[in-house]
Amino acid sequence: MLEVKGVKTYYLTDEGQVKAVDGVSFAMERGETLGLAGESGCGKTTLALTITRLLPRNARVISGEIYFDGVEILSLDEEEFRKIRWKDISIIFQEAMNALNPVRRVGDQIVEAILLHENVAREEAVDRVMNALEMVGIDRERFWHYPHEFSGGMRQSALIAMALVCNPKLVIADEPVTALDVMVRAQVLKLIKELQSKMDLSMILITHDLSVIAETCDRVAIMYAGKIVEIGDVISIFKDPKHPYTKGLVKAFPSIYGPRELPASISGTPPDLLNPPSGCRFHPRCPHVMDICKVEEPEMKRINGKQYVACHLY
Repeated sequence: MLEVKGVKTYYLTDEGQVKAVDGVSFAMERGETLGLAGESGCGKTTLALTITRLLPRNARVISGEIYFDGVEILSLDEEEFRKIRWKDISIIFQEAMNALNPVRRVGDQIVEAILLHENVAREEAVDRVMNALEMVGIDRERFWHYPHEFSGGMRQSALIAMALVCNPKLVIADEPVTALDVMVRAQVLKLIKELQSKMDLSMILITHDLSVIAETCDRVAIMYAGKIVEIGDVISIFKDPKHPYTKGLVKAFPSIYGPRELPASISGTPPDLLNPPSGCRFHPRCPHVMDICKVEEPEMKRINGKQYVACHLY
């Protein structure tokens, strides 16, 4: 359903080009949930904004193609793509309070999405929004309330309702539970899982929390410094990670069954994407670094089944 081929998205700054997404490729099947994981600043959100074409003014898609249902969407003009955005591809933004207009009622903001994309009467749209709010666990009378009258979890649920109200084929969820406390996070994750099975949703779930991916995703792609370094099914990635960075991420996640000790951390810091390292971008932090890693960028290789890794160790 979705195929991303060699996409490069750079930010133009006074200091130079920030290579936020630098040659990313992957594909998704219909009904699949793909987790996109990595440290902050690795390019996850930029990739989501590239797919939905919501990039800021200083961002440029330098090269690459994105096919959605066989249509190359980066080459469409803005009017053509508006028919796809939110109707076929929608996004759940990271900060619910920032994504909602504080001076408009929540229900009216969701109604607007329907009226812009479908030829229906406002009364029908209002009824659909009330049903959508109930579907995500919010009383339909909350339609008339403002964002500041919602709790953090309710605002996030309202964004989920907004993303689903036009019955899209693909939903991109950008850190949907990061800013929530543990109990509300569990409720939102439970809601996402229920909606996945109920609506047969295809979803890209962006997060730096591997526990969220383990609970909700079929496959996972690990991003580092603008590139995907490993991709495979969730069980293979968690049980037998191949890339040293993936191994570091998995080890950094504490086990509730193991001994009570501080989890391991990955030494060093993520690279400056204005001037990323040559060769493999992880080599300054890698415990297995070899001479070839410093000069030659590794190609993505199939290891076993549907597990792929970009590393000179293989």
